[in-house]
Amino acid sequence: MNIAILGAGGIAGTVSRTLEQMKEINCYAVAARDLARAEKFAADHGYARAYGSYEEMLSDPAVELVYIATPHSHHFEHMKLCIEHGKPALCEKAFCETAEQAREIARLAKEKKVYVAEAIWPRYMPSRTLINDALASGIIGKVYTLTANLSYPISHVERIIRPELAGGALLDIGVYGINFMLMHFGEDIERIESSVRFADTGVDSDESITVFYRDGRMAVLTHSIYPRSDRKGIFHGDKGYMVVENINNPSDINIYDTSDRLIKHIEIPKQISGYEYEFIESIDCIKNGLTESRSMPLDESVKMMELMDTVRRGWGK
Repeated sequence: MNIAILGAGGIAGTVSRTLEQMKEINCYAVAARDLARAEKFAADHGYARAYGSYEEMLSDPAVELVYIATPHSHHFEHMKLCIEHGKPALCEKAFCETAEQAREIARLAKEKKVYVAEAIWPRYMPSRTLINDALASGIIGKVYTLTANLSYPISHVERIIRPELAGGALLDIGVYGINFMLMHFGEDIERIESSVRFADTGVDSDESITVFYRDGRMAVLTHSIYPRSDRKGIFHGDKGYMVVENINNPSDINIYDTSDRLIKHIEIPKQISGYEYEFIESIDCIKNGLTESRSMPLDESVKMMELMDTVRRGWGK
């Protein structure tokens, strides 16, 4: 399938290094607002065509799937543009800035029958099923709490620190903690409490989110743009606990009993990087005439944005 990249920034380059290794994909086109930048990106990553206009690239009939790699502040606009041109789109997380925008994209995609999906890679990975199967097996007994954290020293990155680019910890890395919780604890939430610290520019820089479930379970999520955290997700049960290394891209799953003895190690299947799964599923869905992802349907992207809106309202945002 001919893949086109909309936006020639850092994440586009990272993902392209995976696409170059996939037999299912032809790295066909890239577009940036600056043609010279698009041409350099195309030369660096083996794309056949370079465009200095998003609209021009989307008018190319050979484009079969567009990967949107622009800042969060532009996702809504660029997904609409893809839908208007009838081009299937896989959009980087966070899906939009607000739930209202997400609902509008879902409405337009369904109305125009154009495939649109959020590229939040853990949703598509085999580790998702491995974790849920282990929890369902009862190996750690009744699960009461989940803790998860994701922090990187990224406060120097322009799109992270600038409010006009929808920066901040929540939309960039907090989305992973929330996604991890929803994938493995579900959505039957009673209430949410959170604490936040803001950077000088006004974006959220550090946050702790506590989510209470109606069945008595609790999840505690922490995110920051300043330190490097251990990125662990830990499920606590009355017979033991399970540690997932790196909630962003799980590398190991280890299960311990109540005496801290390792009782089971679960291998993660070998992969190129982890990005390949979202493209493999999108290609399959498009070829089978589906207009949304099986692993990340549009309603789920809307729910993610609604939850983040709820958190921000608690901050007065």
